[in-house]
Amino acid sequence: MNLRALRYLLALAEHGHFGQAAEACGISQPTLSVQLRKLEEELGVVLFERGTKGVVPTTALAALLGHMRAAVAEADAVLAMAHHLRAPLAGRLRLGIIPTLAPYLLPLVFAPLRDALPDLEIEPWEDQTSALLERLRGHGLDAALLATEVTEPDLTSRALFAEPFLAALPPEHPLALRECVAEAELARDILVLADGHCLRDQALAVCAPSGGVGGSLRAASLPTLLNMVAAGYGTTLVPGLAAGVAQDAGIVLRPLTRAAGRVIRIAWRCSFPRRAAVEAVGEVIARRLSGFSAGGAAAPEMNRL
Repeated sequence: MNLRALRYLLALAEHGHFGQAAEACGISQPTLSVQLRKLEEELGVVLFERGTKGVVPTTALAALLGHMRAAVAEADAVLAMAHHLRAPLAGRLRLGIIPTLAPYLLPLVFAPLRDALPDLEIEPWEDQTSALLERLRGHGLDAALLATEVTEPDLTSRALFAEPFLAALPPEHPLALRECVAEAELARDILVLADGHCLRDQALAVCAPSGGVGGSLRAASLPTLLNMVAAGYGTTLVPGLAAGVAQDAGIVLRPLTRAAGRVIRIAWRCSFPRRAAVEAVGEVIARRLSGFSAGGAAAPEMNRL
């Protein structure tokens, strides 16, 4: 049994016609017939019922077809992996990213990534941290941009930049008159994201470490949270990259007295063979966001502060 014969078999199962299958494989019809006869003899079962109107898979082939497809797919994966190992900065890279970061970071870094890594195809996948980590461990992602440390022994990460938090206030809020806002002052009416968002836990840790907050809203997304703040329902913490969007919504932003923030990291599996691609992506992002600091406002989206 060889992969070539299996590919011929899959083509015939798909087309149901020797002539069409042979054409799809780029070989003659007699060659296809001979190869499949040899495969049947080796396996000791009839794989196709041949008739005047075409061929139909037998019950034996129906039982074997999934294994054959898997064998060919695994062989293709070996070839693809070998290609990536020869050229780690080429091909697809599946990159997870948390929802409170994706809409604000991706527009800033996609053009620099294309310029610096033209042969690398970044495929973004947006989801909450726990889902991204599960997909990363399950090989559904190659890397992920997170705002938390990774503690799993099979994963590693690298810090890219520090993103400051800002107090987001309705224009008529008393704290909007301050030049700087103490974190604890936001706890009375702070609005937070729903469970599962790391920004929720970070906001509560900064503003209400002892528990007990005034706001009852649990928003599913940061834009919803900002719209509620703009409508006067309460206050919140906004990551620095979302500052421009918040200001466009009419929200007043003020720095925090303790200059709290979060560290954006890129994480990947320790066993991932294309570590060079992950580190190259991280380097481009870190360079693009090099103006960020926990106490400053030099990043592109914060120039209007």
